[in-house]
Order: sequence, then C-alpha cells, then structure tokens
Amino acid sequence: MKRANALQWRLSVGLVAGVTVMWIIATIFTGLTIRSEMNEVFDSALEETAQRILPLAVNDIIDREEEGISQRVAVVRDHHELLTYLVRDNLGRVLLRSHDAEDAVFPAFANMGFVDTDNHRIYFDSALRGTITIAVAEPLAHRREALLESLAALLLPLIFLIPLSLFGVWWLVRKSMHPVWVFQREIESRDSGDLAPVSADALPDEVKPVAIAVNNLMDRLRRALESERSFTANSAHELRTPVAAALAQTQRLIAETTDADAKDRARQIEQALKRLSALSEKLMQLAKSEGGGLIGAQKGDIIPILQLVLTDFERAGHPSERIKVELPNAPVKMAIDPNAFAILLRNLIENALKHGDPKGLVQITLSQDGTLRIVNDGPVVARNVLYTLTRPFVRGHSTADGTGLGLAIASAIASGAGGAIRLASPATDRTDGFEVVVHLV
Repeated sequence: MKRANALQWRLSVGLVAGVTVMWIIATIFTGLTIRSEMNEVFDSALEETAQRILPLAVNDIIDREEEGISQRVAVVRDHHELLTYLVRDNLGRVLLRSHDAEDAVFPAFANMGFVDTDNHRIYFDSALRGTITIAVAEPLAHRREALLESLAALLLPLIFLIPLSLFGVWWLVRKSMHPVWVFQREIESRDSGDLAPVSADALPDEVKPVAIAVNNLMDRLRRALESERSFTANSAHELRTPVAAALAQTQRLIAETTDADAKDRARQIEQALKRLSALSEKLMQLAKSEGGGLIGAQKGDIIPILQLVLTDFERAGHPSERIKVELPNAPVKMAIDPNAFAILLRNLIENALKHGDPKGLVQITLSQDGTLRIVNDGPVVARNVLYTLTRPFVRGHSTADGTGLGLAIASAIASGAGGAIRLASPATDRTDGFEVVVHLV
C-alpha cells in the first residue's frame, strides 16, 4: 500500500494540516488584536510623556534670562531613545529637545493630537494658549518590531508543534487501527479450506460493517465451494459402484464369450470403464484436495508415508529399477495430513512414470527441510504448456493415458497445506526431463 493512500497517513497529515491552518488563522486574529492594543498603549505613552514634559519645559523656558535659545537636554548616561520630543514657541523656534531628537522628524505644529509621517507617529500638545508646543515622536519601526516579535512568539511553536502533532496523531491512529490490521492478517492467513467467519468484536464501530460484509461473503463462498465439492465427491462416489459392476460384467463377458469380435469390443468397453473408474477416483481426490483438513494436528515424519507409497507402486507392477530414491537420515516432520501427502505422492509419481520416458528413471529426493523433488526423463515441455499443467484436465502433448488431474490434485494439496509447487522443464542442471518441486511447511 502506498503511503499517500494509507488511511493512517491521510488522517495524520489531514489533522496536522488542519491544526496548523487553525493555528495560523488564530495567530492572524491575535496579531490584529495585539496591534490594536499596542497602538492604544503606545499612543497613551506618547500623550502621557507630552503632558508630563510640557509643564516642566514651560517652567524651564520661563525661568530663562534670554528668549528663543535652543537647549538640548543633557543625559546622565548614553542610551538609545525610543521617544524623542521637541519644544517650540509660536514662532517655530526650538526651545528644548531630547538628546536624540532630530528637527527633520518633527513637522510644524498644526493641531493638538496625533499625526503620522512616513517613519514616525507624533503627538502634539500646547500650553500658554499655544505659545509653547511640544511634539513627542515614536518610530513606527518600533511598533512593527514589537508586533512581529509577538507574532513570532505565537508562530515559532509551530516548528515543534507540527512534527510532534504529526507523530502523536500518527501513533494514535496507528494504535486505533491495530484491530483492523489484526483483522486483515487473520483474513490473509486463511486459505481456501478455511472460510470460517473472522472475529470482528475488537474492530471500531465504523469498520464493523465492512467486517460483517466480508464474513457474509466468506460464508456464501464457503457454502458455494462446499456445494461444488460435495457434488463432485458424491457424483464420483456414486459412479464407483455402477462402474465397478459394469466392469465386472464386462470382464465376465470377455471370459465367457467365444466370439472374437465380441471379445474385442468387450475389451474396448473394459478399457473405457477402467478410465471412467480412474477418473471418478481422481475426482474424489480433487474434491478432497480442494477441501479442508490438509494440515495435520501436529507435525509427523513423512518418510514412512513415502516408503509405503513406493511399496504400493512395486505391488502394482511398476519395476523398482525405474525409481531412484534419496532420503535424509533423520526424520522429516511436516504439518501435513498423512492421507493428503500420500495422495500427493501417488499422483506425482504416477505422473512421472506414465508421462516420462518408459525406459528412463524417476528420481525422488526428499530433503531435511521438507522439499520434495521428483524428476523424470523425457523431452522438454514447452514453457507455454508448462504453466498450464496444474489446471484440471490439462494434459499437455502427452499421448499416454491419463485424466489430466494428477498435477492439479498435487498442486491443490500443496497449496492447501501451506506449501507450494513448482514445475520446471528441462530439469535443474539438465538439458531434458521434467521436474516437480514441492515445498512443504
């Protein structure tokens, strides 16, 4: 699953982005409020400064011996002056100024109150009927700097808030989604033989309808598969008795008749009935391989099962010289049903003996890790045919008798037991032959 499409990632990014946007919007409104309040405070400071300094300046000017003399206020120590002031008379002469005041900053007195220039905000006041005026100036840059510092104090936490929020939301969503992932793993661990409902009690209420729908679908699928398997198995089982009876009657007819033509036709009927009997047996095996119960209750040694199947082939008339077996010295314990493993072996060995070179060898190798390898001599099977041989009723280009179900049954058993089957032609390290490798678990 791509991260961009993951619900956990989308929720985390969406929630953090929403918090970030809301924080920025809140910061903008807070900044507007702070600017309004700061302007009120700073304007009050300008007005208060003017009203405090003006009476002192008037007394100082009145006590002077000469009129119109400009005087700069001395400072106790050097410092940067944010508020500067200028005291003028009615003729515009500067009578008193703060130590950092610059005349160019202060326009001529027009009215009492506030005036904005390009770089300063100035408050004007007057005394002695307008003969003495004062102008107190504050740089607008100071106000902007104070506002920006206040906004920065609100926005800087976002640098830490965004990653922390993303991690926190991601962790919370991940924890909340854990029951969903457990549900997913339980579904993925099921095979075609286990379609029982999956518990959805721990799922969130929003996901429970999906789980219920999945369980309903699995239940319908289980009933459909059971119906098909039951029909196949029952049909094959019901065919066995009449086919066996017909075969017995045909063989009796062959033994009793003296008519050569009738005997030949009876033998043809006998062969057809044998093929039908073999087909019904394979259909029953296929139904079993596609059902459940392929995994054993506990692990058991599969070497005795292999030896027993080989003994059955020898009793059936297959020469033991054609079969070469390599087995490990220690037991090979696998969690596969013994009957299912025997059916798998019979079909693979029968397939190798029947469709391989009649004079060639069949090599059977079982490794300690449960890998079964069966190789038979014969021509190379085309790649496009090779990939279709595990499908039911596909026989490739072989001219030997068969139902086309052997490899399909073996593949279904291996898959149902949690293993896998692989076909190769030519065989490994050879230029000819056919190889079947079954990995069991």
